[in-house]
Amino acid sequence: MTLTEFDLLELEYERPVPVVAEIDGIPMTGLLAEVPQPRAVLLALHGGQTTSRYFDCPGHPRLSLLRTAARLGYTALALDRPGYGGSAAYPELLADPRRRMELMYAALEAVLGARPRGKGVFLLAHSAGCELAVRMAADARGPHLLGMELGGSGAEANMAAPLGSGRAGSVRHLVWHPEQAYPPELVGGAAIGAPRPEHEGVAAHLRSRDEFPGLAAQVQVPLHITVGEHEQVWRTDAEALAEYTGMFSAAPRVELEVLRDAGHNLSLGYSAAAYHLEVLAFAEECLTKVIGPPRER
Repeated sequence: MTLTEFDLLELEYERPVPVVAEIDGIPMTGLLAEVPQPRAVLLALHGGQTTSRYFDCPGHPRLSLLRTAARLGYTALALDRPGYGGSAAYPELLADPRRRMELMYAALEAVLGARPRGKGVFLLAHSAGCELAVRMAADARGPHLLGMELGGSGAEANMAAPLGSGRAGSVRHLVWHPEQAYPPELVGGAAIGAPRPEHEGVAAHLRSRDEFPGLAAQVQVPLHITVGEHEQVWRTDAEALAEYTGMFSAAPRVELEVLRDAGHNLSLGYSAAAYHLEVLAFAEECLTKVIGPPRER
């Protein structure tokens, strides 16, 4: 693979560094791109069958969410969700969804520690990570978030999507359609792939059939939702999108964005830079409306 001059120039920026925090004996891992005086902190939660590497697009620094956020003044932290990365070896401790939520909040606090946080934390999630993000936002600590982005998610699975031959072919088609929207070496996910934990299949169904609507109704922070123009995993017709956005009835603001030329993996395609800038523009709007403590006179 040959890097362009632009990519080589961007490699001069500091790379995200691995981080680990032990929470009750469970190693929680991730990637951190830190800036000295951040405007805010961006916390990113990856989707299924991948890790935090999803947000630092391998071989394409221009498409990296973590690096883009850092260049714009945000400390960006991508954590491996429970069942991935360092915590993958502890499946028996991760079955309870509330336990997984508590681990994420604890890992966030442990990694950030005394590091400056600017005006707070903005939460971004992709695909299967959206279930955990909505749990975090619906929690009593949720209203303290600046806002939230949900990408590659929806209210109802796209049962009408054309499938390939066999289960593996079906998943590849849904997740990587259209293949020309991505750098060819990324298609199929080998560069970022990870085994799916046992609890993941159940969590996916909660989005539309069980707990998800009730959790969504408790979200009280500004919300940005992005779906790719060529999304295949979820229904993206007007009725389905209206149902999805309507679940977040307590959010003070809900914005929906359909990203042109994008498939399911929003942070890995050629349109990823545009996606990240859209999300960060929304985050910027959220944090500029935060009212701090009264100034001393």
